[in-house]
Amino acid sequence: MFSNETVNLPLLKQRAYNLRWATVNKGVIPLTAADPDFPFAPEIAEAICSYSKDRYFSYAHPEGLPEFKESIANYFHRKRNVPVSPAFTFPIDSAAFGIYLTCKAFLKKGDEAIIFDPVDFLFRYSIEKVEATAIPFSTPPGSIHVDFQNLEKLINNNTKMICLCNPLNPTGKVFTKQELLQLGTIACKYNLIVLSDEIWSDIVFEPNVFTSIASLNQDIRNNTITITGFSKSYGLAGLRIGAVIAHNESHFLKLMDASLHNSTIHGANILSQIAATAALTQCEYWLDNFLVHLTRMRDITVRELNSIPNFECIAPEGCYVAFTNIKATQKTSQEIQDILLKEAKVLVVPGLKQWFGDGAEGYIRMSFATSEEILADALSRIKKVML
Repeated sequence: MFSNETVNLPLLKQRAYNLRWATVNKGVIPLTAADPDFPFAPEIAEAICSYSKDRYFSYAHPEGLPEFKESIANYFHRKRNVPVSPAFTFPIDSAAFGIYLTCKAFLKKGDEAIIFDPVDFLFRYSIEKVEATAIPFSTPPGSIHVDFQNLEKLINNNTKMICLCNPLNPTGKVFTKQELLQLGTIACKYNLIVLSDEIWSDIVFEPNVFTSIASLNQDIRNNTITITGFSKSYGLAGLRIGAVIAHNESHFLKLMDASLHNSTIHGANILSQIAATAALTQCEYWLDNFLVHLTRMRDITVRELNSIPNFECIAPEGCYVAFTNIKATQKTSQEIQDILLKEAKVLVVPGLKQWFGDGAEGYIRMSFATSEEILADALSRIKKVML
């Protein structure tokens, strides 16, 4: 299912954009955007074909297909121990848009929102797009306990939101229940919105356990907006589908109003909702097998990277990206990326502020959601250049 034979490189070179196969020169292996090299589960394709054969693509309800909303609610109840009402859940055209939408609904000019550092650039981008200010909170990679008392020191009268990315891209940290309880308690104390981006929540490596912050208690849940998507777990990036979950009616109405769904200016398309529903209701076996494969790829990646002088890679607890400390090379992240692209023909993501914040300098990030053969080739090339 996740062998080298299932990776269709000719198709990837036609279709896989966003710094991936369709954007690199011949012979380059892109370990860049976190998007699997594998085809998605057959049940998803069958669901799309089945819906399409009747040849009606009518307007859907602006709040989403009932079966999509039910599948999200059931999933969170069964897998995350979060009581979600289908009525307060709706589809969006990506988890990325969900981050922006939440910022649009709850922030205004002059407000502040706390983000992790390093973290995916979409948090800072979304906050600044609504003319608010992103306040970075340094968050170390690995299993080091995060003391959120230091985060509390960043809170003032302008603070309105804490942005939680769990598991944390790019470091792969999975926050413990104790850490999340401390964070949620602080949010409640100051009546702050917790934007919880949980798009990576299915990609967690044993013995680590994912906890949804909304599962902790009703008070924390009432302050939380949960965002999820299907690009990382099920390979559906091109379908542009995610979900936003409010935990009370007031928040739901604010989000719906900000989304423009009711005006038909914006909305998630029908086939994407059909695909996501099939993923949640029929494809857990596929995800389980994907995680087994990813666990093996993670172990190979960490072992090989740590065998390279001046490279240090802490095994990610979640996410299928390796965040490697290259400071001992005495070169910048950009310089290492340039060397690997030019000499090894492997493209990685440098730890630049534009991608992950100031805390990422001195690191490179690489995705290992590919076949063992492709990954081994890429790692071998890197070793030959860096040894």
